[in-house]
Amino acid sequence: MPPTPPDHPPAESSASRRVIPGFCGLCKSRCGSRMVVEDGRLVAQLPDPAHPTGRAQCVKGRAAPELVYDPQRVLHPLLRTRPKGDADPGWREISWDEAFDRIARTLGRIRDESGAEAVAFAIATPSGTPIADDVRWIERLANAFGSPNVANGTEICNWHKDFTHQHTFGRGIATPDFAHSRCIVLWGHNPRDTWLNNALSIAAARKRGARVVVIDPRKAGFAADADLWLRVRPGSDGALALGAARMMLARGWFDAAFLRDFSNGPLLVRSDTGRFLRADELALPPAGAGADDFVSLSANGTAIACRRGTRTAGGAGPDPLLAAGIELELAEGRRVRCDTAHALFEQACAPYTPERVAELCWIEAGQVEQFARLLHEASPAVSYYCWAGVCQHTNATQTDRAIATLMALTGSFDAPGGNVAFTPPPANDASGKALLGAAQRARCIGLARSRLGPARLGLVGSDALWDAILEREPYAIRALVGFGRDFLLNHADAERAAKALAALEFCVYADLTLTPTAALADLVLPICTPWEREALRVGFEGSQAAESWVQLRPAAIAPLGESRPDAWVVFELAQRLGLGEHFWDGDLEAGLAHILAPLGLSLDELRAHPGGLAHPAATRYRKYLDEGFDTPTGRIELYAETLLAHGAAPLPDFVEPADSPLTAADAAFPLVMTTAKLRHFRHGQDRQAPSLRRHTPEPAVHLHPDAARARGIAEGDAVRLRSAHGSIRLRARFDDTLDARVVWVEYGWWQPAGPGTADGYDALSEDGANYSRLVSDHRVDPVSGSQPLRSGLCEIEPVLGR
Repeated sequence: MPPTPPDHPPAESSASRRVIPGFCGLCKSRCGSRMVVEDGRLVAQLPDPAHPTGRAQCVKGRAAPELVYDPQRVLHPLLRTRPKGDADPGWREISWDEAFDRIARTLGRIRDESGAEAVAFAIATPSGTPIADDVRWIERLANAFGSPNVANGTEICNWHKDFTHQHTFGRGIATPDFAHSRCIVLWGHNPRDTWLNNALSIAAARKRGARVVVIDPRKAGFAADADLWLRVRPGSDGALALGAARMMLARGWFDAAFLRDFSNGPLLVRSDTGRFLRADELALPPAGAGADDFVSLSANGTAIACRRGTRTAGGAGPDPLLAAGIELELAEGRRVRCDTAHALFEQACAPYTPERVAELCWIEAGQVEQFARLLHEASPAVSYYCWAGVCQHTNATQTDRAIATLMALTGSFDAPGGNVAFTPPPANDASGKALLGAAQRARCIGLARSRLGPARLGLVGSDALWDAILEREPYAIRALVGFGRDFLLNHADAERAAKALAALEFCVYADLTLTPTAALADLVLPICTPWEREALRVGFEGSQAAESWVQLRPAAIAPLGESRPDAWVVFELAQRLGLGEHFWDGDLEAGLAHILAPLGLSLDELRAHPGGLAHPAATRYRKYLDEGFDTPTGRIELYAETLLAHGAAPLPDFVEPADSPLTAADAAFPLVMTTAKLRHFRHGQDRQAPSLRRHTPEPAVHLHPDAARARGIAEGDAVRLRSAHGSIRLRARFDDTLDARVVWVEYGWWQPAGPGTADGYDALSEDGANYSRLVSDHRVDPVSGSQPLRSGLCEIEPVLGR
């Protein structure tokens, strides 16, 4: 079906005023917008109700003019002229030609001397910054250059929901089908602050009768009026998931037929090896079995052969048992105990009684049953979403596994009202994955730590990057090309980050402002805001209508100063590095046309419809009936043999966070500290916008009044927050909805409200407010490398005389 234009109001225009359809690029919501320009200046960004994500604009989106005309923006390429240890960098404005010549000459020399792997790339999150407009091109540049080391922060953002989830379902978490959901679970995710379009969809679902469950240490967002709010101890989420699963299994509140037919629950697991039993390992293989067939049991105890992805060798025959165990004779003559994966899953959940979950999670025991009952009553129309609140812990991989297997019990996978992979428009991937060969990708510095984590895709955690720079392990990283990732504010251990960045032979950063990370570069490149550049998006998120939307957002105004889009920087730099053949010889429009080719759309057609075009497609539910699951067994994996092969637990497990009040030997830090994004800011950005800074003028630590009184702290007092790793200064703000043993700390503070003002914060000082200084990166999740940003230990004390 050909694309269809939306029913947009006509673009307004006059001699001095234009209203231009677009979409906001600030975060994952990508809200459809109308950009208002008067006398050549952007004066407003408003919602575009004709757009599938345009029902509203958040406070950050409405602050667009303040972000565009921020006097702190970098508007010209800057060259450092003094050593990095000098308080004054001696920035000198240079031309783009000089900047590109210096970059290409230095990177080329390092590549010739040490290989392309000695140059790392850093990319800001596409979920919370405008880098999403051009991230594909930056990835392509890294691949074409030959670097297997890209630090994009996936380990502290999306790895668990998008990749760990694959160990259970064979794909990342899909979009909640809010329009048909009967129960929506928000687990470590607050869409009111991070994904406005989804928040509006959840509100609409509630009006239709959907129940909402929020799992969060804070009473934030939908927690305030949820049907059930579970105020878990930070980092204990896995115990709750296992406890809820135990309750559902014990009460029969799960879809047994779904698990029997579509999970690996019925497959027998050998007790001696922990691997699935194969038919050719038996003394008497089932009739008609292939050598690699799995084995399950029928009700009469007869072995059944099960091929990958089908419940029996021929897809028919007797129903296999879910929970069973038997001793079988092997071809080698000895007997071995085998249990079904489902039976082992039940055993893994068994210790997590409501009382035990209450003890671990600091919730009421009765809430475990409430949660399980809500899931059961809404099945198979249960949708859920997990994000940073789940991943930023040292036990993140197993927590995701526990949540995923719990949700599998509902039978909601890809069902109406569940999490559904909506049908996207066809488009070419321009990230250039094929440009980086397997042998070079295998040189990723993180692979020695985990072959299941981000390193298998050439992605590295900041801890591994600092080791390679400072310790030259496993080899030296000599240069870094950064696009917006602010390591000092958004990752653990700001001091080590600063030391590593200062030790680099060469560092170039492309950004809007001189963030604490960019300020440590040798060369800074000025990037324009989303409203100053064209951007292509094929498919939005949140619904089938949004996924079907294709839009080429026009630039509302020309770039200020000499600022340029990330894409322009990449294409120009690629030419200088001799990589032009991979970038359409520098022709960005040809690259965009390549993306659109499968759609049969031209750039001219999209420019004629700046509000976007619908590429209609039907939603396909339960696609696994035809396609199966992209897992080793071809089924949902309650038991993951892949994890076992790499030394991880094959069944979901709960392990205490590295810093836990239940195991801590040092009583000096009795409080559990966590953090969360503030509604008015994006990570370490936007505090320079007056309309946003008014809402939150200074950084704070939020604690229960009882915890404050016990420490002689009054609301509004200056306080010092100490951990075993460092200390910072903040203001005390009371929150009586918190557990008195938990505090939540605002992060991302550094930027002054205006040039020369005294309300900025030194990111490396104990008198600053940088949360990163409190968190060590020495202990991380063993598979993903996730850092413990949301489950540390601390103490708070008043700052006397201030």
